[in-house]
Amino acid sequence: MDNIKIGPSRPLFVLFGSSIVQLSYYFDGWGATLTGLYARKADISVRGYIGWNSRMALQVLHKVFPQNDKIQPSLVILYFGGNDSTDPDVPNSPNVPLDEYVENMRKIIFHIKGLSENTRLIMLSAPAVNEQQIIEFYGSNMGRTNERARIYSKVGIKLAHEVNVKVIDIWSALHDRPEVFWDGMHLTKEGSEIVFNKIKEVIKEAEWEPTLDWDKMPDEFDEIKPNDLYLEKLMDGINKMVGISGSRELKSE
Repeated sequence: MDNIKIGPSRPLFVLFGSSIVQLSYYFDGWGATLTGLYARKADISVRGYIGWNSRMALQVLHKVFPQNDKIQPSLVILYFGGNDSTDPDVPNSPNVPLDEYVENMRKIIFHIKGLSENTRLIMLSAPAVNEQQIIEFYGSNMGRTNERARIYSKVGIKLAHEVNVKVIDIWSALHDRPEVFWDGMHLTKEGSEIVFNKIKEVIKEAEWEPTLDWDKMPDEFDEIKPNDLYLEKLMDGINKMVGISGSRELKSE
């Protein structure tokens, strides 16, 4: 008897990180937008954990990404650093010293890259913060400063270049833009749009085989054509609602 394939036929994308990942479906977040964009093309799994740092991530790394799974992710978007960069002198700080942060991220990256020859990785750097917003929202700066975040972002980007991993400098992308945070740390819709567009740009420019570019990936069951009289108008409405135009428009056939 022929072997029966168990598991998804679509590519699997995994978002792995702390609160910027866990909350990526709130406020029209970047995770939700990514999932909508890749409907019928890829499955998105969110593995986000509020308050976590890279040390905590290492404790569950083999559980989140088992090496022997038959289905391995095609893409992992990795984010840790905001909590790691917190001032260690703040009570109950989640700080991880800089050198340890780099080594933790190195271990995480090598594990993910070793899952399969087709597993791709995009790393998000430690983000900027808005210190005044944090103070107004929480009553103190919570040990968060732009200078500490900048240092962790810089070493994370350097590590990514050393190990040949795609990296997005979200510190620079979010710095000095108060509209991108709702509490000085976490992303508004505008902040998520910036992160989403950066991710989309990296995927489009990457010379990966097979490609993970939305424009070039087939729709699942594209050979089955619906015959709904109103479908074309419906698709026009969806394209207008989500702001997709030109060559990127969703098609009914």
